[in-house]
Amino acid sequence: MTFGGQNPYRRTGQPQPGPPPRPGVPPQPGPYPGPPLPYRPYGPRPTLWQRFREDEWPPLRELLHELRRVPGCLLALGMCCVWPALAVLIGYPLARSARRQARRKFPAHSIRRYHDPEVWRVQKARAWGALGASFLILVAYGTEADWNEVQEQYFFRLAITPWLLLLTTPFVLLVLFRLAPPAARPGMRARLRPAVRSVLWYFGAFTAVPLLFAGVMLLSESYASSPLSPLVTLALLLPVLWVLFFVVFASTTAVRTAFSTAEVHAALPALLTGVLVWELAVVNLTTAGMPPGPPAVQICAVIGGPASVTAIAWWELTRLRTRYGVTLRG
Repeated sequence: MTFGGQNPYRRTGQPQPGPPPRPGVPPQPGPYPGPPLPYRPYGPRPTLWQRFREDEWPPLRELLHELRRVPGCLLALGMCCVWPALAVLIGYPLARSARRQARRKFPAHSIRRYHDPEVWRVQKARAWGALGASFLILVAYGTEADWNEVQEQYFFRLAITPWLLLLTTPFVLLVLFRLAPPAARPGMRARLRPAVRSVLWYFGAFTAVPLLFAGVMLLSESYASSPLSPLVTLALLLPVLWVLFFVVFASTTAVRTAFSTAEVHAALPALLTGVLVWELAVVNLTTAGMPPGPPAVQICAVIGGPASVTAIAWWELTRLRTRYGVTLRG
């Protein structure tokens, strides 16, 4: 059997036998000589901001490559300062690693078992509307002390929300277990284990931050007389900074997903949202008092926010029942 001569598939740069070229036509290069062309996917290349919104941040090398587009005078001015340079060269790899591990332990796709685009749009519109209403109230009636108090309340809510969620979730779960039929309870208990692991991961890291920081302070005192004391303290603070980044990035997903409790029951996130918003309103009213403005504006600001969230949560439960057959007793 003939296969076309002696080794017709050889990929060498030598000329292959064949018909002579036509006069006036330059010789054309073959398909094999030369390096292969780089692979370029179809569509526009994602921007740096789009890369930061994904689960995986770009590595430090790509970030420095993108920073070359910044004007040279601004970049040189920023790199001449010690702390911005350390934040980029040391803090960014730590933040990237902590965010990757936080997304693995607390995946963002576990927010809802049934994703309803209409509910999501209404929730987002309600959030922007509440933010705009609060801003208008502060502009119209607020003082400088009120603006400072808003910043303090924001960070206070970030710190207290996970703990309120931890205390509220067992009671809501108990109600759902009581409403569910006996045949469905073993499956709910099995799906509860990942949520328990998420809770242990989060609050273990949350508790480790002050403990590690206290340990670093005690160790740094023993090296206070050494000339290498600043370097030793910085090296000891790197694990504390990593855990702190992990807690920050995990909080954004753990609170929204209610520690992945949607796997236990599809209606659980909506129920938790409706209960948690009233608890936060009571805590805010107790610590900060009434918002500025006339009495009618104060009452609308205090009750309107939780009431609107509760109404949207009830509407979400109704759509879960009518569109997906999810009931509290199912």
